[in-house]
Parts: sequence; structure tokens; C-alpha cells
Amino acid sequence: MENIYEELFEKAKKASENAYCPYSKFPVGASILYESNNIYTGCNVENVSFGLTLCAERNAMAAAVSAGEKTGIKAIAIYSPKQKECMPCGACRQWLNEFASNEELKIILEGENGLTILTLKEIFPHGFKFN
Repeated sequence: MENIYEELFEKAKKASENAYCPYSKFPVGASILYESNNIYTGCNVENVSFGLTLCAERNAMAAAVSAGEKTGIKAIAIYSPKQKECMPCGACRQWLNEFASNEELKIILEGENGLTILTLKEIFPHGFKFN
């Protein structure tokens, strides 16, 4: 599984190069692996009305939904050249909670000495579910 995490991380890094972030100057890229073994990428897209900004993670999930994926995220890599361990925001955590295959979804980040791998349950222990 380590090789796929490296691949996801490299794709997130590449996606960050396409970020549109003229206001924050904080590019972010994300790469998501689904149970189908398809990988989708996204980057942040800012807007002068900051509330309309789209995070890299949600951009990648929207691309997946547009391609026909509904649920089943197994892993996501997130990268910013501006910050190590660039964590998803609260809105992105809830989106991940919506589309994850389970709470053990792997969150792959750049650590100080290689990759840091966490689970969705660790970073978002009480996500909202509609049952």
C-alpha cells in the first residue's frame, strides 16, 4: 500500500501547481483514491468573495462525482508547498465523511521525515451522518 500512497502524494503535489490562489498565495493539491481504484485530483480555486473558494479536496471529490463515483474513498493525499501536514478544513472533513468507504479512510500528508498517514476517524471523530 505504501507505493500507492507515494503515487497519490506525487499526484497531489502536481495538482497543487494548477491552484488558482491569487489572494492567499497558498496553493493546495489533492489526490483521491476510490474503491474502484480510480484516482481523481483537484486544486484550490479561490474567489475574491472568499466564501466561494473551492478547496482542493472538495474539487477532487466533485470531479469524482462528475465521473460517476458516489462513495468509496479509500485514501486522500493533500499537499501544499507552503505547509507540511496541510490538513483538510472542517468542510472538507465533512465531505470526506460523506464519501468515505469507512472511518479508516487514510489521510496522507507531507511530514517532517516522510509521509504522515492518519485516518478520518483520528482527524474527524464525530462527523455528521444522516441516518
